[in-house]
Amino acid sequence: MISAPGRLVLAATPLGDPGDASARLVEALGSAEVIAAEDTRRLRTLASALGVSPSGRVVSFYEDVETARLPKLLESLRSGENVLLVTDAGMPSVSDPGFRLVAACVAEELPVTCLPGPSAVTTALALSGLPCDRFCFEGFAPRKPGERGKWLAELATERRTAVFFESPHRLASTLADAATALGGERRAAVCRELTKTYEEVKRGTLASLSEWAADGVRGEITVVLEGAARVEARVEDLVAEVSARVAGGERLKIAAAAVAEAAGVSKKELYDAVVASRK
Repeated sequence: MISAPGRLVLAATPLGDPGDASARLVEALGSAEVIAAEDTRRLRTLASALGVSPSGRVVSFYEDVETARLPKLLESLRSGENVLLVTDAGMPSVSDPGFRLVAACVAEELPVTCLPGPSAVTTALALSGLPCDRFCFEGFAPRKPGERGKWLAELATERRTAVFFESPHRLASTLADAATALGGERRAAVCRELTKTYEEVKRGTLASLSEWAADGVRGEITVVLEGAARVEARVEDLVAEVSARVAGGERLKIAAAAVAEAAGVSKKELYDAVVASRK
């Protein structure tokens, strides 16, 4: 008789305060046959704070060994063992180890579930005071100045609020570059040491935050950046775009409708403007 496979369980861990751990996380720590942890020492510290003793095998699962650990973990899952995946803080896979293992499980149709919980992304977004009805997560800001410049150029027209992580020793230079590329008046919030004793949320313009960060900042950093202001499009400025799409083989009505919808202008006005431009 073939045994049913085990489940991969992705578990969110506290950002700082152990009291944020869910009851389901505590139960899973005490019952999982295998626990894959980004840092085994931090896992044991958390387990001790929660008053639970992991009964299963504990293996390290950080970025440098993630690929090498996959075969054994998949073997454990195939044999019916449940594997609990935890990172140092927040949700596995979100700028932390986990994606490769999840993808491998999906490819083999092995069960994957999640124990929801703390997330630095949504916590910072909620505290920022910036619009959070639509947002994007950018992971860690690029380290190299050239790559960071290209990344900021893409954010220059991004209308959604953007959230990203940054190391404390690069924060000042990243904020200064952002002020130059996006404008010093663009609003942002720097969230430091979320849920910890010295939690701090600094809100202001990129110019003022850059000046503040120049003195040095410590701790885990999450930055929330205001989206670009909507620029009202004029119908006459869109005629060339529609004409180019028509020249590429699109029907005029379809091209005019698509461009008008994207720009937020009247389809009829744009269609009539294109027709008038041909006379």
